[in-house]
Amino acid sequence: MVLATQTTTALGSSIGGKGFAYVPAAEMRAIIEAVGSLADWPAFAASWGALETDTYMGDGGRYRRRRHGVFRVARGGAIERQPHQPHFQTVDYNTLNGGVDRWFAAVDDAIAGSASMTTILRFCERLFGGLSPATESWKVETHQFRIEAQPGVVGKPTPEGMHRDGVDFVLVLMISRTNIVSGTTTVADLDKRALGSFTLTEPFDAALVDDSRVYHGVTPVQPLDPGQPAHRDVLVVTFKKQA
Repeated sequence: MVLATQTTTALGSSIGGKGFAYVPAAEMRAIIEAVGSLADWPAFAASWGALETDTYMGDGGRYRRRRHGVFRVARGGAIERQPHQPHFQTVDYNTLNGGVDRWFAAVDDAIAGSASMTTILRFCERLFGGLSPATESWKVETHQFRIEAQPGVVGKPTPEGMHRDGVDFVLVLMISRTNIVSGTTTVADLDKRALGSFTLTEPFDAALVDDSRVYHGVTPVQPLDPGQPAHRDVLVVTFKKQA
C-alpha cells in the first residue's frame, strides 16, 4: 500500500504540474489494483457489449453506444449510487449536444456495484482528493462508451472536438480496441496550444486531466478490416466538487 500511495502521489504531482497525465496499462492497472479488487474485470469489460445507442447526437450519427451512472463519493472513499438522472452539459462546454437533458440507459446495477467499478472510483477519489484536499464530497458521473467504426462512416470519440467537460477532473480508461486505427488523444492548454498527444491502445491505458486547465479531444477511428466489427470501448469517469 505504501508503494501505491507513493505512485498515486507522483501521478497527482504530474497532473498538478502539467494539467494531465498519460499512464500506460501495466502501471495503471497496478496503481488501481493496489486500492482494491479487480477480480471481476472480465465481466466488467464484457458489459460494453450491452450498451444502447446514443440518440442525442447533434450530427445525426448513430455510431456511439453508452450507459450512464451517477454516484456520490465522499472523502475517504464512501460510495453511494444516486437515482438515475439525465446527463447535462451547457452549450459552452458541448456545442454539439449541450443545452438539453440527455437521458441515457443506466449502468446496470451489477456493473455499478461491481468490484472493478468500486475500485476505480476509490482510486479516483484518492487521486483527485489529493489534488483537492478540502473537498468533502464529489458528484461522480460514469460513462460507458463504445464508438463504432463502419466502412465509409468514421466513429467520433469526441464529436464536439477539443473540449472541456465542465467538471473538475476526468479519467479516461481504455477497456478495449477492436479492429480500429487512429483514436489519438490530444491535450491542449486553455489557448488551444497542444501540450501532448498519445493513443490509448491496451486495456488500462489511461488519460487523466484537470478539466479546469486543459482541453482534450480524440481523433476519429476507422475500421482496420472493413469486413469485421470495429469499435473503441472506454470508461469515462468525471469528478465534480459537490456543493
